[in-house]
Amino acid sequence: MTLLLVIDVAHPPRHPDQVEEELLAALREIRASPTLRILKVIHGHGSSGKGGSTREVVRNWSFRQSNRIRGIIAGEDFSLFDPATMQLRKEVGNFPDEDLGASNRGVTYLWVR
Repeated sequence: MTLLLVIDVAHPPRHPDQVEEELLAALREIRASPTLRILKVIHGHGSSGKGGSTREVVRNWSFRQSNRIRGIIAGEDFSLFDPATMQLRKEVGNFPDEDLGASNRGVTYLWVR
């Protein structure tokens, strides 16, 4: 059973409007699926390596969608010791992901309602 949908909005770089359209399409796909529950968004680190404008677009959009998204987990927090990650994995089940515990600032996880 597949719980995770992964989209890459960083490669190639996109306009913020296009990023938001892709996020909305992915959200709709997950909500229509009987098995998908998590959206992993690869937004990259930005040219400074500290997070760029695409990451801000993704996280701000996610916050505005709070009625559709149960939780937002920053990639840098996604670990077995993070309370939100523990709750997500407890409720939806464990799933393999190479970024678990990697402190990856270039991704964000969205737990969809």
